[in-house]
Amino acid sequence: MVNVKEVTNVEINKSAELKQRREKAVPRGPYHVTGIYVDSAKGAIIKDVDGKEYIDFAGGIGIQNIGHNHPKVVEAIQNQLSKFIHTCFHVAPYESYIELAEKLNEVTPGNFEKQTMFVNSGSEAVENAIKIARKYTGKSGVVSFDRAYHGRTLLTLSLTSKVEPYKKGFGPFANETYRMPYPYYYRSDYSMTNEQIDDQILNKFKDFFLSEASPEAIGAIIMEPVQGEGGFIVPSARFVQGLKRICEENNILFIADEIQTGFCRTGKLFAIEHSGVEPDLITMSKSLAAGMPLSAVTGKKEIMNAPGVGQLGGTFAGSPLACAAGLAVLNVIEEENLVERSAWLGEKIQAKLREFQEMFPVVGEVRGLGAMCALELVTDRETKTPNKALTGAIVEASWKQGLISLSAGIYGNVLRFLPPVTITEEQLEKGLSILENVIAQEVGKKQS
Repeated sequence: MVNVKEVTNVEINKSAELKQRREKAVPRGPYHVTGIYVDSAKGAIIKDVDGKEYIDFAGGIGIQNIGHNHPKVVEAIQNQLSKFIHTCFHVAPYESYIELAEKLNEVTPGNFEKQTMFVNSGSEAVENAIKIARKYTGKSGVVSFDRAYHGRTLLTLSLTSKVEPYKKGFGPFANETYRMPYPYYYRSDYSMTNEQIDDQILNKFKDFFLSEASPEAIGAIIMEPVQGEGGFIVPSARFVQGLKRICEENNILFIADEIQTGFCRTGKLFAIEHSGVEPDLITMSKSLAAGMPLSAVTGKKEIMNAPGVGQLGGTFAGSPLACAAGLAVLNVIEEENLVERSAWLGEKIQAKLREFQEMFPVVGEVRGLGAMCALELVTDRETKTPNKALTGAIVEASWKQGLISLSAGIYGNVLRFLPPVTITEEQLEKGLSILENVIAQEVGKKQS
């Protein structure tokens, strides 16, 4: 049974000691959601340095889809560790890089010949996808979307929409980046159907190509098939298909950013599969290697081959340890039928969240795709005023009662859930029970 005792003691414990050391040694910029310091983690359970256990509904921000320290991943890393740690693929290459590339070429959407390259982080994957698109098309303009999140480097921040905390004070940003609307049906005009909203946004591209940048200047459109940091916002398959048509009609590459949505999070191996669209390039990271630093760009062979020898890569890119982990992850997903389990898990979570919607008027909407689920919290359903304060209070109270969760959204009022797909039913039910109690307590405080 998970130890979910509320963390109320004020005595100086190991976590408090580490907090003091952290404040002295580490700048405030690298934030953290909880006040715990981790000693170990297994499956969907994290244990802190004081021996307390927590159910993990955050999964390292979507990194632990197959669970913390899966034994097959640990074994694969240990086996590689006993052989060699690093030679640099650009100096002395190795088979695991090639084998993982072959597997991603096989499992990613698209009935065409593909190639894959590796780097270290989601931001690097996006940067390299843009480089490749520019090289192939000879066009430098890039379009992203409202509420998009693509990373923290200069170029990826330029494509990212949220100012606070990501962009504030870090400009000027890269030029020739543009932003278009992304469907947010919950906050759109009630008089319009979802199809009308899709058409309205897609039609805006006609004006965009006249007033902002011609198609001859745009090399790529990049989108998240489900917006992550933006609030787990799900577009219709119809919208994604319409966007792909615009790309095809104007010689623009379609880049699917699957960094948070990939590897069975949404009930498919990749979220873009729900729309039936085959992207020209796809970026991946997070759950690709179960916590090892690894990201990938996979795409059509002729596109991926556009950059010349030496124009792509990095010293640590495609680390042998990370590639070993990535191969193990793909094997685990297949052997344990985690794509199917993700769909089942999503149904279980969303059913409970809809119960919350009936119980608590502050729940404005339940949404998600597969096991990528969210609650949007409002002050009241009529005005839909974002309830950021309540959201933050729930996140804080939850970890103090043994459940780690996350917020998201441009207004900071979305509770998002990214538990390991391998979470047990008992752990899931316990976590949702904690969440229900916390919401009831925090709503009660606001009303008193």
